[in-house]
Amino acid sequence: MRTVDLSPLYRSVVGFDRLAGLLEAAAKSDPASGYPPYNIESVGDNAYRVEIAVAGFKADELAIEVKENLLTVSGRKPANDEQKRYLHRGLAARDFERRFQLADYVVVTDANLSDGLLTIALKRELPESLKPRQIAINTTAPSALVEGDVAAA
Repeated sequence: MRTVDLSPLYRSVVGFDRLAGLLEAAAKSDPASGYPPYNIESVGDNAYRVEIAVAGFKADELAIEVKENLLTVSGRKPANDEQKRYLHRGLAARDFERRFQLADYVVVTDANLSDGLLTIALKRELPESLKPRQIAINTTAPSALVEGDVAAA
C-alpha cells in the first residue's frame, strides 16, 4: 500500500487544512471494502443522488445520519439465522457502514427504499448571501456645473 505524506502541503499553504484532512481521510479509507455497492449520480446543477444496493435490508434495519458534512449510511441485521440451515449462502446480509464526505451546503432532501435500492437525494443549498446577485445601476442627471462655475450656496 502506498502512503502519501501531506506534511509539505501544511507548510506551504494557509487555510487549506480541511482539504488536506479530507485527502488524508480518503487515502486511509479501505478500498477493498466494496460492500455494499453504490452509485453517485449528478441529476442537476446542484442536485445529486446516491444509490446503495441494500438487498435484504428492511427500512427499520437501515440508518442515515448527517453530521458535520459526513453522510453515514449503516445497516444492521438482527442475528436470528440460527433456525435456518443454508446449503449455499450467496446473499450478503452482513452489517455495513458506508460514509460519504459532503461538500459545504449539501443537504439530504429525501431517502427512499425500493426494490433493494436505498436512494438518497442530495441538494446544494447556498445561503442567499453566497448566491450571485444583480446590482442595480442608478442613473442621475448630469451635473449642470461647468468647470470654473461656482455653485450657489
